[in-house]
Amino acid sequence: MTEAYGLIQVERSGPVAEVVLNNPGRLNAMDAAFFREIRRVFQELDGTPEVRAVVVWAMGRVFSSGLNLKEAKGLIPDLASCASDAARNRILRRTITEFQDCFSQVRRCAKPVIAAVHGLCLGGGLDLATACDIRMATADAIFGIQETKMAMVADLGTLQRVSRICGRGFVREMAFTGNPVPAQRALEFGLVNHVYADKSLMLEAARGMAAEIAANSPLAVEGIKKVLDFCDGHSEEDGLEYVAQWNTAFFLSRDLAEAVEAFASKREPRFTGE
Repeated sequence: MTEAYGLIQVERSGPVAEVVLNNPGRLNAMDAAFFREIRRVFQELDGTPEVRAVVVWAMGRVFSSGLNLKEAKGLIPDLASCASDAARNRILRRTITEFQDCFSQVRRCAKPVIAAVHGLCLGGGLDLATACDIRMATADAIFGIQETKMAMVADLGTLQRVSRICGRGFVREMAFTGNPVPAQRALEFGLVNHVYADKSLMLEAARGMAAEIAANSPLAVEGIKKVLDFCDGHSEEDGLEYVAQWNTAFFLSRDLAEAVEAFASKREPRFTGE
Protein backbone atom coordinates (compact mmCIF):
# COMPACT_ATOMS: atom_id res chain seq x y z
CA MET A 1 0.00 0.00 0.00
CA THR A 2 1.33 3.45 -0.93
CA GLU A 3 0.09 6.79 0.40
CA ALA A 4 1.35 10.03 -1.12
CA TYR A 5 1.67 13.38 0.58
CA GLY A 6 3.16 16.42 -1.12
CA LEU A 7 6.82 15.86 -0.26
CA ILE A 8 6.69 12.46 1.44
CA GLN A 9 5.53 9.06 0.29
CA VAL A 10 4.46 6.34 2.72
CA GLU A 11 4.65 2.71 1.65
CA ARG A 12 3.29 -0.20 3.67
CA SER A 13 4.39 -3.81 3.34
CA GLY A 14 2.77 -5.85 6.08
CA PRO A 15 3.88 -4.52 9.48
CA VAL A 16 6.71 -2.39 8.04
CA ALA A 17 6.11 1.18 6.88
CA GLU A 18 8.55 3.12 4.71
CA VAL A 19 8.63 6.92 4.91
CA VAL A 20 10.25 8.19 1.72
CA LEU A 21 11.46 11.77 1.29
CA ASN A 22 10.24 12.54 -2.20
CA ASN A 23 11.50 15.91 -3.38
CA PRO A 24 14.64 14.82 -5.27
CA GLY A 25 14.63 17.79 -7.64
CA ARG A 26 15.43 20.03 -4.66
CA LEU A 27 17.73 17.53 -2.94
CA ASN A 28 14.96 16.77 -0.44
CA ALA A 29 15.39 20.24 1.08
CA MET A 30 13.03 20.98 3.94
CA ASP A 31 10.45 23.78 3.86
CA ALA A 32 7.40 24.57 5.98
CA ALA A 33 5.24 22.05 4.08
CA PHE A 34 7.76 19.28 4.73
CA PHE A 35 7.77 19.93 8.47
CA ARG A 36 3.99 19.76 8.60
CA GLU A 37 3.97 16.51 6.64
CA ILE A 38 6.67 14.70 8.62
CA ARG A 39 4.82 15.38 11.86
CA ARG A 40 1.49 14.24 10.45
CA VAL A 41 3.00 11.10 8.92
CA PHE A 42 4.54 9.97 12.21
CA GLN A 43 1.43 10.85 14.19
CA GLU A 44 -0.54 8.58 11.89
CA LEU A 45 2.03 5.76 11.96
CA ASP A 46 2.26 5.96 15.74
CA GLY A 47 -1.51 5.50 15.92
CA THR A 48 -1.61 2.57 13.48
CA PRO A 49 -1.38 -0.73 15.42
CA GLU A 50 -0.63 -2.72 12.27
CA VAL A 51 2.68 -0.86 11.84
CA ARG A 52 5.46 -2.33 13.97
CA ALA A 53 8.61 -0.78 12.46
CA VAL A 54 9.45 2.15 10.18
CA VAL A 55 12.22 2.78 7.65
CA VAL A 56 13.02 6.35 6.55
CA TRP A 57 14.88 6.83 3.25
CA ALA A 58 14.98 9.25 0.36
CA MET A 59 14.52 9.42 -3.39
CA GLY A 60 17.18 10.94 -5.60
CA ARG A 61 20.89 11.57 -5.13
CA VAL A 62 20.87 12.56 -1.46
CA PHE A 63 19.02 11.95 1.79
CA SER A 64 18.54 15.67 2.47
CA SER A 65 20.47 18.88 1.96
CA GLY A 66 18.69 20.33 5.00
CA LEU A 67 16.72 23.56 5.23
CA ASN A 68 15.47 25.00 1.96
CA LEU A 69 17.35 28.30 2.15
CA LYS A 70 15.46 29.76 -0.81
CA GLU A 71 12.28 29.57 1.23
CA ALA A 72 13.81 30.16 4.66
CA LYS A 73 11.99 33.46 5.09
CA GLY A 74 8.71 31.63 4.72
CA LEU A 75 9.52 29.65 7.86
CA ILE A 76 9.50 32.77 10.01
CA PRO A 77 6.21 34.67 10.54
CA ASP A 78 5.92 38.37 9.79
CA LEU A 79 7.21 40.26 12.83
CA ALA A 80 6.79 43.78 11.52
CA SER A 81 3.59 44.39 13.45
CA CYS A 82 5.08 43.37 16.81
CA ALA A 83 4.86 46.16 19.38
CA SER A 84 8.04 45.19 21.22
CA ASP A 85 11.10 42.96 21.16
CA ALA A 86 9.41 40.79 23.76
CA ALA A 87 6.39 40.22 21.52
CA ARG A 88 8.64 39.42 18.57
CA ASN A 89 10.79 37.03 20.59
CA ARG A 90 7.72 35.25 21.91
CA ILE A 91 6.58 34.53 18.35
CA LEU A 92 10.07 33.38 17.34
CA ARG A 93 10.28 31.01 20.28
CA ARG A 94 6.87 29.53 19.49
CA THR A 95 7.91 29.05 15.86
CA ILE A 96 11.14 27.26 16.84
CA THR A 97 9.39 24.94 19.28
CA GLU A 98 6.73 24.07 16.71
CA PHE A 99 9.41 23.00 14.22
CA GLN A 100 11.26 21.12 16.97
CA ASP A 101 8.10 19.16 17.66
CA CYS A 102 7.99 17.92 14.07
CA PHE A 103 11.17 15.90 14.54
CA SER A 104 10.35 15.13 18.18
CA GLN A 105 7.29 13.35 16.82
CA VAL A 106 9.67 10.95 15.05
CA ARG A 107 11.53 10.43 18.32
CA ARG A 108 8.29 9.85 20.24
CA CYS A 109 6.98 7.25 17.79
CA ALA A 110 6.40 4.04 19.76
CA LYS A 111 7.63 1.94 16.83
CA PRO A 112 11.38 1.60 16.15
CA VAL A 113 12.49 3.89 13.31
CA ILE A 114 15.47 3.09 11.06
CA ALA A 115 17.07 5.87 9.01
CA ALA A 116 18.68 4.67 5.76
CA VAL A 117 20.94 7.51 4.65
CA HIS A 118 22.71 8.00 1.32
CA GLY A 119 24.55 10.99 -0.09
CA LEU A 120 24.25 14.26 1.81
CA CYS A 121 22.63 14.32 5.24
CA LEU A 122 23.03 17.92 6.36
CA GLY A 123 21.36 20.26 8.84
CA GLY A 124 17.69 19.26 9.09
CA GLY A 125 18.54 15.94 7.45
CA LEU A 126 20.76 15.14 10.43
CA ASP A 127 18.05 16.39 12.80
CA LEU A 128 15.74 13.82 11.25
CA ALA A 129 18.30 11.01 11.20
CA THR A 130 19.27 11.50 14.85
CA ALA A 131 15.59 11.45 15.84
CA CYS A 132 15.48 7.86 14.53
CA ASP A 133 16.50 4.88 16.65
CA ILE A 134 18.95 3.26 14.25
CA ARG A 135 20.97 4.74 11.39
CA MET A 136 22.38 2.97 8.36
CA ALA A 137 24.43 4.65 5.65
CA THR A 138 25.97 4.12 2.26
CA ALA A 139 29.71 4.48 1.86
CA ASP A 140 29.20 7.82 0.08
CA ALA A 141 27.05 9.34 2.84
CA ILE A 142 28.15 12.68 4.27
CA PHE A 143 26.89 14.05 7.59
CA GLY A 144 27.17 17.66 8.72
CA ILE A 145 25.90 20.20 11.23
CA GLN A 146 25.80 22.92 8.62
CA GLU A 147 24.00 25.51 10.73
CA THR A 148 27.41 26.58 12.04
CA LYS A 149 28.38 27.68 8.53
CA MET A 150 25.20 29.76 8.37
CA ALA A 151 25.89 31.62 11.65
CA MET A 152 23.16 29.67 13.43
CA VAL A 153 22.90 27.32 16.40
CA ALA A 154 21.29 24.06 15.31
CA ASP A 155 17.98 24.03 17.18
CA LEU A 156 15.82 21.17 15.91
CA GLY A 157 17.33 18.31 17.89
CA THR A 158 20.75 17.35 16.54
CA LEU A 159 22.78 18.94 19.37
CA GLN A 160 20.56 17.33 22.01
CA ARG A 161 20.49 13.86 20.45
CA VAL A 162 23.90 13.42 18.90
CA SER A 163 25.67 13.89 22.24
CA ARG A 164 23.87 10.78 23.50
CA ILE A 165 24.88 8.85 20.40
CA CYS A 166 28.55 9.82 19.93
CA GLY A 167 31.49 10.89 22.06
CA ARG A 168 31.58 14.42 23.46
CA GLY A 169 34.78 15.40 21.68
CA PHE A 170 33.59 14.14 18.32
CA VAL A 171 30.28 15.98 18.66
CA ARG A 172 31.96 19.25 19.58
CA GLU A 173 34.39 19.05 16.69
CA MET A 174 31.53 18.30 14.32
CA ALA A 175 29.36 21.13 15.65
CA PHE A 176 32.03 23.81 16.15
CA THR A 177 33.62 23.39 12.71
CA GLY A 178 30.56 22.48 10.64
CA ASN A 179 32.86 20.22 8.64
CA PRO A 180 31.39 17.23 6.78
CA VAL A 181 31.82 13.77 8.31
CA PRO A 182 32.12 10.81 5.91
CA ALA A 183 30.25 7.58 6.56
CA GLN A 184 33.26 5.58 7.73
CA ARG A 185 34.16 8.13 10.41
CA ALA A 186 30.50 8.34 11.42
CA LEU A 187 30.61 4.56 11.88
CA GLU A 188 33.74 4.75 14.03
CA PHE A 189 32.06 7.15 16.44
CA GLY A 190 28.69 5.40 16.54
CA LEU A 191 26.69 7.96 14.58
CA VAL A 192 25.66 5.12 12.25
CA ASN A 193 25.28 1.40 12.98
CA HIS A 194 26.28 -0.01 9.58
CA VAL A 195 27.78 1.18 6.30
CA TYR A 196 26.94 -0.42 2.95
CA ALA A 197 28.53 -0.22 -0.49
CA ASP A 198 25.45 1.21 -2.19
CA LYS A 199 21.85 2.29 -1.67
CA SER A 200 20.24 -0.96 -2.80
CA LEU A 201 22.25 -3.02 -0.32
CA MET A 202 21.48 -0.54 2.45
CA LEU A 203 17.74 -0.61 1.78
CA GLU A 204 17.75 -4.38 1.64
CA ALA A 205 19.44 -4.47 5.05
CA ALA A 206 17.14 -1.82 6.52
CA ARG A 207 14.03 -3.63 5.34
CA GLY A 208 15.40 -6.91 6.65
CA MET A 209 16.08 -5.42 10.07
CA ALA A 210 12.65 -3.77 10.16
CA ALA A 211 11.00 -7.10 9.32
CA GLU A 212 13.03 -8.81 12.04
CA ILE A 213 11.92 -6.19 14.58
CA ALA A 214 8.31 -6.43 13.41
CA ALA A 215 8.31 -10.20 13.99
CA ASN A 216 8.83 -9.64 17.72
CA SER A 217 6.08 -8.82 20.19
CA PRO A 218 5.07 -5.19 19.57
CA LEU A 219 4.34 -4.81 23.28
CA ALA A 220 7.88 -5.88 24.15
CA VAL A 221 9.49 -3.73 21.45
CA GLU A 222 7.50 -0.66 22.48
CA GLY A 223 8.38 -1.29 26.11
CA ILE A 224 12.08 -1.60 25.31
CA LYS A 225 12.02 1.69 23.38
CA LYS A 226 10.20 3.46 26.21
CA VAL A 227 12.62 2.12 28.82
CA LEU A 228 15.72 2.98 26.78
CA ASP A 229 14.44 6.50 26.10
CA PHE A 230 13.70 7.00 29.79
CA CYS A 231 17.12 5.71 30.83
CA ASP A 232 18.85 8.21 28.51
CA GLY A 233 17.97 11.02 30.88
CA HIS A 234 17.74 9.33 34.26
CA SER A 235 19.84 7.45 36.79
CA GLU A 236 20.27 3.68 36.79
CA GLU A 237 18.05 3.46 39.88
CA ASP A 238 15.30 5.48 38.23
CA GLY A 239 15.59 3.32 35.12
CA LEU A 240 15.19 0.14 37.15
CA GLU A 241 12.10 1.53 38.85
CA TYR A 242 10.65 2.57 35.47
CA VAL A 243 11.09 -0.89 33.92
CA ALA A 244 9.63 -2.49 37.05
CA GLN A 245 6.55 -0.31 36.67
CA TRP A 246 6.35 -1.05 32.94
CA ASN A 247 6.52 -4.82 33.41
CA THR A 248 4.04 -4.66 36.27
CA ALA A 249 1.59 -3.16 33.80
CA PHE A 250 2.37 -5.20 30.67
CA PHE A 251 4.24 -8.40 31.60
CA LEU A 252 1.23 -10.73 31.71
CA SER A 253 0.31 -10.43 28.04
CA ARG A 254 -1.08 -12.87 25.53
CA ASP A 255 2.17 -12.42 23.61
CA LEU A 256 4.10 -13.84 26.58
CA ALA A 257 1.82 -16.88 26.72
CA GLU A 258 2.21 -17.28 22.95
CA ALA A 259 6.01 -17.12 23.24
CA VAL A 260 6.03 -19.86 25.89
CA GLU A 261 3.62 -22.04 23.89
CA ALA A 262 5.55 -21.57 20.65
CA PHE A 263 8.82 -22.48 22.37
CA ALA A 264 7.27 -25.65 23.82
CA SER A 265 5.80 -26.56 20.41
CA LYS A 266 9.03 -25.75 18.56
CA ARG A 267 7.33 -23.32 16.20
CA GLU A 268 7.59 -19.62 15.37
CA PRO A 269 5.44 -17.42 17.63
CA ARG A 270 2.60 -15.34 16.22
CA PHE A 271 2.47 -12.12 18.20
CA THR A 272 -0.59 -9.87 18.19
CA GLY A 273 0.43 -7.13 20.60
CA GLU A 274 -2.16 -8.15 23.15
